[in-house]
Order: sequence, then C-alpha cells, then structure tokens
Amino acid sequence: MDHRGDEGLLHTLKRVAAVLKQSEIPFALGGSFAVYAHGGHSSDHDVDFLLREEDTERALEALVAEGFVAERPPEDWLVKVYDNGRLVDLIHRPIETPVTDDTLADTVVRPVDAIHMPVLTATRLMVHKLLSFSQHYCDFARGLPLARSLREQIDWARVREETGHSPYAEAFLILLNRLDVVPATDGAAATTAAADLEATRAEKEVLA
Repeated sequence: MDHRGDEGLLHTLKRVAAVLKQSEIPFALGGSFAVYAHGGHSSDHDVDFLLREEDTERALEALVAEGFVAERPPEDWLVKVYDNGRLVDLIHRPIETPVTDDTLADTVVRPVDAIHMPVLTATRLMVHKLLSFSQHYCDFARGLPLARSLREQIDWARVREETGHSPYAEAFLILLNRLDVVPATDGAAATTAAADLEATRAEKEVLA
C-alpha cells in the first residue's frame, strides 16, 4: 500500500497530530502509517494514534473544537474521530495493555509528510502485531509485509521475549525463519523453537 497515494488520509493524520501537539497531549503514531514512517510496508489501511487513557477526553475536546466528529464506540479500549468521513482511532489500551509513559517513550521522531511526530519503534509495532493474533484473528498475511520491510530495524530478541507467552506469535516467528525473514543471528533460536514444537507433537502422538 502506497500511503503517498492517499492524500486524504495523510491530510487527516497531519491535522490530528498538529492538534495533539498544539494541545500538548503526549501521543505516538501507530498502525500502518507508523510502518510507512519507518520506510516499510503494511497491508493495513488505517490511522492509529496511541495516547494515555487520562488524556482521551482532552484530546477529543481539542479535536472536536477543530471540526472533527467524535465517536465513543462500545469497545472500551479506544475512541474515534472522523474528518470528512475519514476515520482516526485514538487507542489507549492496545493488545489489552494500557498506554503508559513507557509506551510513549518507546518511539522515535520521524517526518510524516513533512510533519515531525513521535512514531512507535519498529520493534514495538512488531510486538503489537504479533500479540494481536488470537484464535479469533490470526491472519499472518497482515504481519508479513511489516516483518519483511522493517526486519533490519526490529530487535528480534526483544520481540521473542515480549511475545513468548503467545503460541500464535511463536508460530509466526517460526514462519519468518522458514521464509528467511528473521536475521541469521536469530535463526538458531527460531529453529530450536520449531524443533521443540515438533518434539512436543511427537511426544503427544506416542502418549496417545
């Protein structure tokens, strides 16, 4: 997806960022436009900003004052604003984890169409993507473009550590190894994980 071809969403993104900066509300750009800001590619098509829950109402008030339309959906982990029909998610609890000062510190300042703003690191973006996989949603095709295009910017050891509790993340990392996406230094760990998984399956078959 070429975000430069979507001038409408870029314009909306820049408007939201400008309002948040002027209102001195801490935030970080996430989602597919964060991937784009790092020079990568994403199969998603969204504008996501992360901010602390205690700043949500102030952010909505500031954005509504600038002509945005606010929406409070049934989901309790985000609010939404619209700019001429273009949707922006303001997320305060991604992957069931509250946005904190530490979350907002895990950023780098990047230019997004000439406006500099804090952007989630490539490592944090990969962690969030992997932890979004579950038994109800496990579309690995959504994560492959991110992993391939930003692999050299991602701390894969940290990704494994922070997603180690998720079998879906583990399966995705094994896939990345088989596709030669994971850097060579991480290959042994991914291969070991694959071997351990195969051994576990074999043991279950014997016990059965």
